[in-house]
Amino acid sequence: MLASLNVSYIRRFGYYSFMDTVQGIFFPYLIFTKIANSENDFLPETNWANSKDTEIRKWGDHLVLFFCLPVIGHVIALGIGAVTREKPGKKSKVKEWGDSLLFALVAASIIRTYVFEPFQIPTGSMEKTLLVGDFLFVNKLAYGPKVPLTPLSYPLVHNTVPWVNVKSYTTLEKGEYTRLPGFGSITRYDVVVFNYPSGDTAVYDPRIPNGLMGHDYHGIVINEAKRLFMKQFEGQVNALGFQIADSIRRANPSLNYNNDMLGEYAKNLASLQILKNRSQLFIDELEKWKSKARIMLTEEKVAMDNQESRLIEHFGLVYRPVDKRENYIKRCVGIPGDWMEIKKSVLYVNGKKAFVPENQNLRYIVSNIILPSDNTMVERYGLEKGRGDYYTEDGGESFKMNLTKDQLDELKSKFPQAKFEIDLEPQYVDINGYEPTAFDLVNNLNMFPKDLYVNNTTTDYMKFQIPKKGQKISINKDNIAWYRRIITAYEGHKLEERKDGIYIDGKKTSTYTFGLNYYWMMGDNRYNSADSRVWGFVPEDHIVGRASLVWFSKSPEFGIRWERIFKLIY
Repeated sequence: MLASLNVSYIRRFGYYSFMDTVQGIFFPYLIFTKIANSENDFLPETNWANSKDTEIRKWGDHLVLFFCLPVIGHVIALGIGAVTREKPGKKSKVKEWGDSLLFALVAASIIRTYVFEPFQIPTGSMEKTLLVGDFLFVNKLAYGPKVPLTPLSYPLVHNTVPWVNVKSYTTLEKGEYTRLPGFGSITRYDVVVFNYPSGDTAVYDPRIPNGLMGHDYHGIVINEAKRLFMKQFEGQVNALGFQIADSIRRANPSLNYNNDMLGEYAKNLASLQILKNRSQLFIDELEKWKSKARIMLTEEKVAMDNQESRLIEHFGLVYRPVDKRENYIKRCVGIPGDWMEIKKSVLYVNGKKAFVPENQNLRYIVSNIILPSDNTMVERYGLEKGRGDYYTEDGGESFKMNLTKDQLDELKSKFPQAKFEIDLEPQYVDINGYEPTAFDLVNNLNMFPKDLYVNNTTTDYMKFQIPKKGQKISINKDNIAWYRRIITAYEGHKLEERKDGIYIDGKKTSTYTFGLNYYWMMGDNRYNSADSRVWGFVPEDHIVGRASLVWFSKSPEFGIRWERIFKLIY
């Protein structure tokens, strides 16, 4: 927007050429100095009947058109110009298209940056409140729009130019976090769009949403460390995997197996078994294997894609400024100062059971049930097998089902003989006298704060408080894991954990005062959501806006969902 204003301004003083336009877009200061020191007033509009005047500005106009709509704009403008007749005294087609596109671009950029922005739901983490294939508007005025930190960026795309897979921005010029006044602040249980907090360092894989870039880099490092550690036991894994697959065949001779899938399943079980036996060795060498993983991600540029179960090549690591990190959408279940806890899949806020959204779903293990056809399940109960609403892991003897409260009640009434049990991953800290094994400690690395000695799971989470701006807390070796990322990545301090205590910016301290407000975000699809339980707190400067309206929706399997068009989001 500044570039368009600058170009329009300098042209009123006669700076039309290609190089003038380049300076106006990127480095206008020199021309502004000339204008300030000149006694000339505004020049009259271009005389389009004068070939000399039109020739002077021709390539500058081409450059403006290129920045508005590269290549395509020229094809349209020159194509129309080739089949129409230029009239003396009239603007050229390039000029007409450039002006029109520039105006549209500025208007769209203002609306997208400061008012509302379209957004598409790529994954199922908010099912069944928001569905894969929903297109929605994000209201940026709800909490106040953020002023862009990277003003020099390609308009109307987020962080990557489509098809060519190059960054859409430059950090040559960077601003400070500034939020303009809005209509209110985040309230508990709002559906919020925000910049991915763990996306400052990302694995640059442009296959989003199915690639690695939108996922937790720190989690990727830990997974790669495990994989590299297990690689030295590859022979044992293969041998044990063969034995497990053979045992499964012998125990179930009547079932038809896909040998490749069975082999991969057996190999994963074997790898898990050997990791259990070697977990203490992995813990002792954890930093060594994490270092190897970082080198591999940086230099070799390969990583395991768990969705495809294979190593993939990527473009290395990339640093993302806050406003260019991937957009995520979750429900804000905790605001600054709240105390949070999860017990047996039930969320508690400040000691009370949290509000349960109408379409929030939990996962149940359902046994003693015979399900109707897949189409009947969709039509009668609104459950789609294709999106993972239900599936089996044991040949159909029992199912795992992601159900809302209404769906659970309906299935219980329709299948009274069926047994429904909540699928829990219990905390070992709740078991009196239990000493965690080395494998238990390794599993602690899966959930925030990704510390060996903090036992959080998907369904059970230790009690903690969400930080509030200006709040002063005591910090020590027992609780620093919860705040490492806040102190370093979000608030920009240097943190050292020494034997004699904790040092921040080189000074020993036992307290810390938070500089920002933080929030806790969780997906309504509680068992299939990478959210704050995985990557932690969301700083206020990452908040983009409130999800307000589904304006269009299309199921990958069943086509347009007419009932969801213009549906308000709660």
